[in-house]
Amino acid sequence: MTRPDAVPALPERLAAWLAAGHHGDMGWMEERTGERADPRRLWPEVRSIVMVGANAGPDGDPLAALGDPSRGSISVYARRRDYHDVVKGKLKELGGAFAAKAGVKVKVFVDTAPVMEKPLAAAAGLGWQGKHSVLVSRDFGNWLLLGAIYTTAELAPDAPEADRCGRCRRCLDACPTDALPAPYRLDARRCLAYLTIEHEGPIPEEFRAPMGNRVFGCDDCLAVCPWNKFAQAAREARLSARADLAAPALAELARLDDAGFRARFAGTPVKRTGRDRFLRNVLIAIGNSGDAALAGEALRLLDDPAPLVRGMAVWALARLGRLPPAPDDERDPDVLAEWARAKNPGVRRASPLAGAGRRPA
Repeated sequence: MTRPDAVPALPERLAAWLAAGHHGDMGWMEERTGERADPRRLWPEVRSIVMVGANAGPDGDPLAALGDPSRGSISVYARRRDYHDVVKGKLKELGGAFAAKAGVKVKVFVDTAPVMEKPLAAAAGLGWQGKHSVLVSRDFGNWLLLGAIYTTAELAPDAPEADRCGRCRRCLDACPTDALPAPYRLDARRCLAYLTIEHEGPIPEEFRAPMGNRVFGCDDCLAVCPWNKFAQAAREARLSARADLAAPALAELARLDDAGFRARFAGTPVKRTGRDRFLRNVLIAIGNSGDAALAGEALRLLDDPAPLVRGMAVWALARLGRLPPAPDDERDPDVLAEWARAKNPGVRRASPLAGAGRRPA
């Protein structure tokens, strides 16, 4: 439990992050910044905030799928039912029971409202924000999915959790794309979780090879944290995961049409990304696989209706050395740009992030 004014530095921190452009093309982060930085702006009646966390810890090594380039790696949190639905349902039950018994008002939020869950959870004592900016818990490691109950009740606040990262920098060193340029700073424009989930267009070329076979999200900075060893004791309270989403075959994923995609990922966070963006990621993984046997899947997708898919099929086939001559009827500028780069691999499109966020050698 915490107070709505428990993190007075929030407005300044949020403004600095946005001013640096570290939110990428998540334009919604620039909206309602006053409400995001101050819970009382979102709901003037709020007097206390109850922060909750649901355990989404993995069954085994969350990075195991990275060792098999013929399969796709899906982030741990997305291998289960969409937490927005699960956690919000539980919060409504909890909040409703509390409101009825205490005679107070409540509002519940899970990620979709302008609420800064991680700083509030740290203020409430659930954990601390690690150097990768994610909440770390002494009991659950890096695997808590957060939600909030705003209430008019006056509740005694819990003490905030101390930062226990010490000198450790494993999360920073583990990032494949240098998206953590300094402790406690995240540049989403370089983050594979952002690029594979939130980013709508072609993924910048400089980040495609580092993606490896990550087709949805990236758990590297979470998985290497030493505090995860304490999460083993909390396995019995964990949200269940789907075994078929741990490491699905790339060939199988590449054959998904829109209906097949919706059916395969029904009820999971993956579905919200959409088939075209997901196939974009799958094709990058195919290009990184080095497996010529997968070239047939990419070749078939050169005729896909979505330009985003066609463009990544070009890149994948060029990487595998199986790119056929360019068709005469292609008109999409992004797809044509991929063909041009494939013919002249030494020519690269200038990246707006050139040098951004990189740590000194």
